Amino acid sequence: MAPFGRNRSPSRHPLPQRSRDRDSLLNPRSAAGQVFLLQIIVVVLLVLAAMAALVVQASRDALRQGRRESVVAAQSFANAPGVADALRGPDPTAALQPRAEATRIRTGVDFVVAMSTDGIRYTYPYPEEIGKKFVGTIEPALEGRTVIEQAGGPPLPAGRGTAVQAVVPVTDSHGTVVGLVSAGITVKNVAQRWTPQLPIILGSGAAALALASAGTTLVSRRLRRQTHGMAPAELARMYEHHDAVLHSVREGVLIIDARERLVLANDEARRLLGLRSDALGRPVRELGLPEEITRLFTSPDALTDQVHLTDDQLLSVSKRATFPDTEDGGSVVTLRDTTELAAVSGRAEEARERLTLLYEAGMRIGTTLDVRHTARELAEVAVPEFADLVTVDLLDAVLRGWEPTAEGWRHLHRAAISGGPPMMPVYPLGEVITFSLGTPQMRTLREGRGVLEADLQHAYGWQKQDPERARKALDCGLRSLVTVPLQARGVPLGVVNFYRTKESPLYERDDLSVAEELAARAAVAIDNARRFSREHATAVTLQRSLLPRGQPEQDALEVAWRYVPAEAGVGGDWFDVIPLPGARVALVMGDVVGHGLHAAATMGRLRTAVHNFSTLDLPVDEVLGYLDDLVIRMDEEENAEDATGDHEGEGVTGATCLYAVYDPVTGTCTMARAGHPEPVVVRPDGTVTCPGIPASAPLGLGGYPFETVELHLPEGSQVVLYTDGLVEDRTRDIDVGLEKLRRVLGEGGGRTAEETCRAVMDALMPTHPADDIALLTARTRLFPPARLAEWDVPPNAAVVPSIRAACREKLRDWGLEEVSFTTELILSELTTNAIRYGSPPITLRLLYGRSLTCEVSDGSSTSPRLRRAATMDEGGRGLFLVAQYAQRWGTRYNLGGKVIWAEQFLQDGVCAAADTPVDVLLEQFGDPTL
Repeated sequence: MAPFGRNRSPSRHPLPQRSRDRDSLLNPRSAAGQVFLLQIIVVVLLVLAAMAALVVQASRDALRQGRRESVVAAQSFANAPGVADALRGPDPTAALQPRAEATRIRTGVDFVVAMSTDGIRYTYPYPEEIGKKFVGTIEPALEGRTVIEQAGGPPLPAGRGTAVQAVVPVTDSHGTVVGLVSAGITVKNVAQRWTPQLPIILGSGAAALALASAGTTLVSRRLRRQTHGMAPAELARMYEHHDAVLHSVREGVLIIDARERLVLANDEARRLLGLRSDALGRPVRELGLPEEITRLFTSPDALTDQVHLTDDQLLSVSKRATFPDTEDGGSVVTLRDTTELAAVSGRAEEARERLTLLYEAGMRIGTTLDVRHTARELAEVAVPEFADLVTVDLLDAVLRGWEPTAEGWRHLHRAAISGGPPMMPVYPLGEVITFSLGTPQMRTLREGRGVLEADLQHAYGWQKQDPERARKALDCGLRSLVTVPLQARGVPLGVVNFYRTKESPLYERDDLSVAEELAARAAVAIDNARRFSREHATAVTLQRSLLPRGQPEQDALEVAWRYVPAEAGVGGDWFDVIPLPGARVALVMGDVVGHGLHAAATMGRLRTAVHNFSTLDLPVDEVLGYLDDLVIRMDEEENAEDATGDHEGEGVTGATCLYAVYDPVTGTCTMARAGHPEPVVVRPDGTVTCPGIPASAPLGLGGYPFETVELHLPEGSQVVLYTDGLVEDRTRDIDVGLEKLRRVLGEGGGRTAEETCRAVMDALMPTHPADDIALLTARTRLFPPARLAEWDVPPNAAVVPSIRAACREKLRDWGLEEVSFTTELILSELTTNAIRYGSPPITLRLLYGRSLTCEVSDGSSTSPRLRRAATMDEGGRGLFLVAQYAQRWGTRYNLGGKVIWAEQFLQDGVCAAADTPVDVLLEQFGDPTL
């Protein structure tokens, strides 16, 4: 705290902008700047006022002199001999004009005018103005008085302008006024008389201003140094703050100058040293202080927290030079009374160590959602700062993720051990321990609070649990125990035992609070891990039950897949392989937003919806459109439940999906995606490409169309579908993951679908997946042409028998004579319906694969429907027969119309369906009783 008036040493580094502004004399915020600007304004005003006064005085003197000269010139001419006679003469102008001009030149005035008593000019410097009326006041002069005035008149040799003129009377010997004489000088000439003095006036003013400014600058600089460039408000505030701090701080402050005199001492310093009221200004050696304190105050050495005993006080003394980089001496001394501090320092250090332990426990316990790992973290964090040996015992239900109950208290699993001598005889890790009722562990579980066994030599309940093991433990040095329950939400989860050996002090009552705090923090983490384990297991079970459990039977694709749930929580990724009529197969890959049971349940609903929509054999873009509507309705249901307060919402429902349909007959694959990553296609030659499917909006936004892309895939091509968890994680950007996926797929041509899945997962799967990973690889096959038959059907019912005959021949070639009758019946009904109700072109197609499929296509968009015909109805029975004999039948639409198909499952060339009862068929053709 340096007093004002001392100069600080110049800094080696440039001052910051604010410091430079503060040190400037022109800074109006500082006190020095305000004084400087005020003095400059006062000096300038004074100099300007003095210069103005001098100019006014000079002009007045010049005007006064011009008046005097005008009067003298006029009176001299008026009193000259012969002037009165000339004025009475016949031609005054001829007599007086030369004399007037000579007088004007001799006296230095600008005009001398002689005039009649009527004011008619007889003389003038310019003859053309003679005879005209005089401009001025003549009445007082006619009365014998002299008139002095300023007036304008005709042109003069000095130019036009206002003139100072005097008018005097001309009298005869009798005193009669016979005429008038006026002489004058222009104001311009008057000004020329004092203008030469103007440089002297201005120079004197500038010199005075410079001297005054220099003096002001010197005064302001000194004031700036004294005030350090601060504003008046800052000076007042600093004084108030310094005064408040000096008198209220619990620390003594003294300032000693270079001559070892005391110049400042606050109230605390006076109290600690017992200074007298007149101590300020006196030498330190005369203050009557102890010799050791006096020597410290007068020593040039710096001090830092040196403790010295004075009377009954323990003072901590610190000392620093006030201006170490200047020639000015002096020092600042601070004093603290550490008498009480020394008494409590031991307890403070102990409290600090406990707080450090609790802080580390908060940082190190609960880093994972694993119950055993969290128990191990609790045991490790307490050794050796709080205990020499720590064991954690948990209920079996906690380890399994179940809700703990009181029935399992006596049987605890040893979940963690840390510290202790190598030969310490404690229950090993993983052992199930049955505690007796008198043990500290059972007491702490029943009472719900910590139990202290300060000396295990006298802990009879602990020794009774296992006397032989307890004796060996005491022999190995086990000495003291604190056991605390692990409980969360009021439910016990287990116990933690803190042991100390003979090398450490015995536990005290204060240690119970630390142990309970450690256990409370760990119990919350263990309970969170237990609940996560339960929810994770439930979600995984639910999700795996909703995902495909095996590959469906189909001939179009060789399929392999992988699914890996996230470590932190199960997500909503799903995939599917759905056989469709006509040997086609649908591939589905989706991802629901979020994790947990809600995401898994939403995934199950969407997967079921995809199966239902695929059963309708809708185009891929329409399937995504219906899924989009479904997600919107699901989101509205969630919002409605949240609004009524009956259900805690899970957030906005959203999902991505990719839907593809592969037709092995044509080798085409039609795809569309809703916000899902684009699939990768691997050609048989190893070329890796992306099909360029337009990225439509994710499901749940509504109002956006879904665009489709149709690809022609040669046999042996592979289509790779995946979710973003495969190519993106916290350490890898999605573009990097996609590039790595393409590189892996391009390295191995000719792989099987299973080999491709294995290679991709080995290369891209992260060590700890933060999101679900789903991968689906499909290797394409083409439908054998030999098992495909197709006929164009004319729109004439008479051709149906020939079509049946051709079909019978083809079935004979395939060795399917057993199903010939049924197939002929089905295609006959379908073909007849197409001819009768449809429109050309009509095409019949037979596909022989795992099943026998009959397809009839026509150009009409009307769809037949199954109904029960009445007794007298002529139609309505054919489609019923098709439904009875075929295992599946349906309708799908295309750009050219529709396709009605019927499918018969085959087992060794025989229809796998059970025979339809005859009476059911007969009911369609009439009343059997008739």
